[in-house]
Amino acid sequence: MEKVFSLHQKKKYVLPNKTVLRWGDIDSENTRGRINSMPASIEGDFNSIGIKWISSAPQNPDKYGLPRASGIIILNDYETFFPKAIMDGMLLSAMRTGANSGVAAKYLAKKNSKVLGLIGAGPQSKTQLLAMNHVLKEINEIKINDLNIECAYKFAEEMGKKVNLPIKVVDTAEKAVRGSDVFITATVTKVPIVKPEWIDSGALYIHVGSHECEFEVIEKAEKIVVDDWEELKHRGVETISIMYKEGKFKDSKIDAQLGEVVNSIKSGRTNNEEFIYFNSVGMGIQDVALASVIYEKAMKEKIGIEFNMYGKPSFV
Repeated sequence: MEKVFSLHQKKKYVLPNKTVLRWGDIDSENTRGRINSMPASIEGDFNSIGIKWISSAPQNPDKYGLPRASGIIILNDYETFFPKAIMDGMLLSAMRTGANSGVAAKYLAKKNSKVLGLIGAGPQSKTQLLAMNHVLKEINEIKINDLNIECAYKFAEEMGKKVNLPIKVVDTAEKAVRGSDVFITATVTKVPIVKPEWIDSGALYIHVGSHECEFEVIEKAEKIVVDDWEELKHRGVETISIMYKEGKFKDSKIDAQLGEVVNSIKSGRTNNEEFIYFNSVGMGIQDVALASVIYEKAMKEKIGIEFNMYGKPSFV
């Protein structure tokens, strides 16, 4: 993902706007759900073209016992454009989103960050935690909060073993935020959760979901970094995007896109006192880049099922 952000800054990609299929207005995504279509092409080490088709159905876990998100990725040959692979997009999407935050934390978190707060105990927070554990070497306290306390305890038991650290379940979102050097929201909330008065000096807030914080949280930030500002404005569901639509946030307030920080075009964290806000919409170039790496490894290790989709096309 670090390479992807570097290529993003260098404009070595093609990234059409994300297309959203939904049954109603933006608020319907919190109830009925939506499906995103994300085509992309990226150059560099990847030379990869493809599309992710990924759904989000909030009712799935409780009503059907299924994950909220599911999806597939189709890769096309870089020269002929013929489809060359179809693969699961659910795990891949979760992993690249976690890694996305890992890159952000590498450049934007305090190097001696010790306390991590997580709000949301779903699958996405698992990859967020794995990424934080990878880049923040001094983390020794982890807190988790979820509206479903049982899910929070299951998360703590499972993921505590994976990162070899104790995870404390806290009964409010406020407790997850207060005192945290880094805190992450990965929820499907319908109303903002995070309040500005909870946030300590020097914290990094990684905003993964949609409208998860009050406007004043973003106004409080001393540095604002995003993955792709134009894509965030187009998607329109994140807190910062809603502020923009309502005329309460200007383009000039964006300090950097993450690729600019990775490539040292703009600064990341410059001191241990600044509160930094990071928001990402997620980009198709991330998915096709990671999918290409998985594809190459699968071919090398002879993993997968090969099939002939076309044979010799009769119309040639």
